[in-house]
Amino acid sequence: MNGPSRSARKSASRADKDGGAMAAGEGYRNPTEVQMSQLVLPCHTNQRGELSVGQLLKWIDTAACLSAERHAGCPCVTASMDDIYFEHTISVGQVVNIKAKVNRAFNSSMEVGIQVASEDLCSEKQWSVCKALATFVAHRELSRVKLKPITPRTEEEKTEHSVAAERRRMRLVYADTIKDLLANCVIQDDLESRDCSHTVPAEKTRVESVELVLPPHANHQGNTFGGQIMAWMENVATIAASRLCRAHPTLKAIEMFHFRGPSQVGDRLVLKAIVNNTFKHSMEVGVCVEAYRQEAETHRRHINSAFMTFVVLDADDQPQTLPWIRPQPGDGERRYREASARKKIRLDRKYIVSCKQAEMPLSVPWDPSNQVYLSYNNVSSLKMLVAKDDWVLSSETNQIRLYTLEEDKFLAFHLEMLVHVDATQAFLLLSDLCRRPEWDKHCRSVELVQQVDEDDAIYHIISPALGGDTKPQDFVVLASRRKPCDNGDPYVIALRSVTLPTHRETPEYRRGETICSGFCFWREGDQLTKVSYYNQATPGFLNYVTTNVAGLSSEFYTTFKACEQFLLDNRNDLAPSLQTL
Repeated sequence: MNGPSRSARKSASRADKDGGAMAAGEGYRNPTEVQMSQLVLPCHTNQRGELSVGQLLKWIDTAACLSAERHAGCPCVTASMDDIYFEHTISVGQVVNIKAKVNRAFNSSMEVGIQVASEDLCSEKQWSVCKALATFVAHRELSRVKLKPITPRTEEEKTEHSVAAERRRMRLVYADTIKDLLANCVIQDDLESRDCSHTVPAEKTRVESVELVLPPHANHQGNTFGGQIMAWMENVATIAASRLCRAHPTLKAIEMFHFRGPSQVGDRLVLKAIVNNTFKHSMEVGVCVEAYRQEAETHRRHINSAFMTFVVLDADDQPQTLPWIRPQPGDGERRYREASARKKIRLDRKYIVSCKQAEMPLSVPWDPSNQVYLSYNNVSSLKMLVAKDDWVLSSETNQIRLYTLEEDKFLAFHLEMLVHVDATQAFLLLSDLCRRPEWDKHCRSVELVQQVDEDDAIYHIISPALGGDTKPQDFVVLASRRKPCDNGDPYVIALRSVTLPTHRETPEYRRGETICSGFCFWREGDQLTKVSYYNQATPGFLNYVTTNVAGLSSEFYTTFKACEQFLLDNRNDLAPSLQTL
C-alpha cells in the first residue's frame, strides 16, 4: 500500500507532539481504523489474471463494515456507496491493502472513507487503486441507536469530518438532483446521425441471473452483505458489456448508488443488466436487483440499481473504439438518452467534486445542471481551508486577530473576532450580500443576479479600484449558505467566482476573481459569536493582502471593525426574507 501522504505524515507528527495520551515513539492511529491485506490468488481473478472487481468490492465492504461496527459497537449495514473510479488493475500474486476509517458519525449513520492500494511483493512497488466513501447504518434489534460523535485529531481527519457533512447533504438530494436534471436538461443524442453499419441491438446484451442468498453471503443478523450484492451486480454487468464488445471489458467506474432495502438469507435475488449506451471508448451498463422469498411470489422488492462504466483495453492498455448500441423503442430509447445525461452529470461530479482545489480554474461556468456540485465544492473548499493546521497568528489589534497560511501554491489570510451578537443573527445579516456595502468599503454595489435556491445565490459585485489600478473591479460570485449540521459546527457563508453568459467581462471594469473565501460563525455563548473571515488570495489580490499582512496597511482591521459595528447596529433588524434561510 502507498505510504501516508506528506500532509498525513505532517499531521501525524504534529499529533505526536501535541497528543499526551500516546506512548513515546508510537504514531497516532485513528481508533476506528481497520486495515486489511489480501494476497490475490487465482481463485480471485478474472480471465485476464486480474483481480475481479466484484471480489475487490466484497473486501472493501467488509473492511468498511468492520470500521463502522468498531465505532458503533453494534451490527451495521451498507446504506450507500459514492462514485468509485478504478485507477489500476491488480494482478494475481500482488497484495491488496485496504484501509478504512469512520470520517464522521451522524445520528444512526456514519460515513466511512476507504483507501485501496496494490503492492508488488517482488519489486516493492505500490499503486493507488481507488478511493471510496460508504455510508453505513447502525442497527440494533430492540433499541434505537444514537451514535457517539467522532473527535477528529489530525488535519486530515478534521478536513474529512467537516466536509462529510456537505457530502451527506449532497447524497440526500442526489435522487432529486438526477430527476430534475433529466427532466429539465435538453439531452442531445445522435440516434439518427450515427453510422448504423456496425451496431449491436441493446436487447442482445440483456442478462438476467438469479442468486440464492445463503448464510455465507450474510452477516450475523442474516442480512445480505452489501459487498456480496455489489459483486453479483458486477458479474452480470460484465457479461452484458462482453456481449456488446465480444471482448473482455474493464470496469472503470461505478456511479453513486443507494440500497433501497435489505435482503436476508433465503431471499432469491434477480439481477438484470443491459448496455444502455456507448460513447466511442466507453459504455454504460445498467443493473437492477430485485428480491423475493418464495417461487410463488409475484411481488418483487427493488433492492438496488446501479450504473457501471466499462472500457475495452488493447495490448497497450489504451481504450478501443466500441460498436454503437441500437436501443429498443420505448424504454430502451429512454435509457439511451438518460445514459447521455448521466455521463454529463458524472463528468461534472468528478471534475467539480473530486478535483483538487488547486487544479480548478478560478472561475467555473455556472449551469443549472452542475449547481449542486458547484455549491458542494464552494462550501467544502472553505471548510478544508478552515481545517488547516498551519495557521499562524500574524498580529492582533483591538481584539481582532489576523492569521496567515502559507503553502506552496497559495497564501491565505483569516480574520477573527468575538461579537456580542447571536450566531444565527450574525449569519443572517451577513448572508445578505446586498447589504455588504453598508460596512465594506471594498464593495461599491452588490446586485442579486439569481436566487438559485434557499441556500445559494449569485451576485454581481462592483468594487472600487485597488492600489494603482485605474479601473474598478467587478466580480460574479456564488454565495452558498449552510446552517450547522451538528453541535459544534459553524454557520457557513462560502464565496467563489463563477462565469455567467449574462454577465461577461466588460471594458468598464477589470474582472476580479475569488477562488475560496467566506465567513464562519461559531456560537461561543449566549449573544456571543466568534466571527471568522477566510480568503485564499488570488494573484490580482496578492499585493493588497501582503501589504496588510506586513502591517503596512490597516484596511483589514478597519473593514472588520466596521463589520462588527454593522452586526451590533442591526442585530434586531433582520430582513423577513432572510428568516427562511
